[in-house]
Amino acid sequence: MSIQLTVASITVLGPLFILFLIALVFYTRVNQIRYTIRQYTLIIAFAVYILAVMHFVFFPIDVNIGIYANQTPWYKTIQFIPILTLDIPSFALNILLFLPLGFMLPLVKPSADTVGKAVRIGLSFSFSIEMLQLIIRVTLGNGRTTDINDLIANTAGSIIGYFIFHRLAKVTIAQRLIQPLTLPDRSLRKH
Repeated sequence: MSIQLTVASITVLGPLFILFLIALVFYTRVNQIRYTIRQYTLIIAFAVYILAVMHFVFFPIDVNIGIYANQTPWYKTIQFIPILTLDIPSFALNILLFLPLGFMLPLVKPSADTVGKAVRIGLSFSFSIEMLQLIIRVTLGNGRTTDINDLIANTAGSIIGYFIFHRLAKVTIAQRLIQPLTLPDRSLRKH
């Protein structure tokens, strides 16, 4: 059986966003959490950001199976060599793509209050993306590559975003804007 088709992002991310909204309503009702309108706006903005990242890194997904399959072995699409194989425009775009993660992280997860935690979360998120790209490549024949430079750039972007947030958080005017947005830290709640 041979299959060749393109999966557009809206067909996957649209329903995913609706499921997220339903889960958010369910979660807040079950746990009796009362967020402000600003906090709901932050949560939804963060979800939209995550979906936008997924749109840019995964879609469109070109499914090529059977006679249409990509003939390049999947293991040859993995870039293991850092920096030497660097594409500067792509590297810069990956940094920009992850700046909002580092910036929004202290707002949506107040326990992520150190640069080490920002590094771990940025690295974990980026690694998950690269592994999913590899899985999609192997299973569906998509032409995406898995690149160590993307991992470096994405992590750097989350670190830079984290530092920008903390610089702004020291400014009095920014503190007035940040405080009402910050979600309560659920990890500190007693069970």
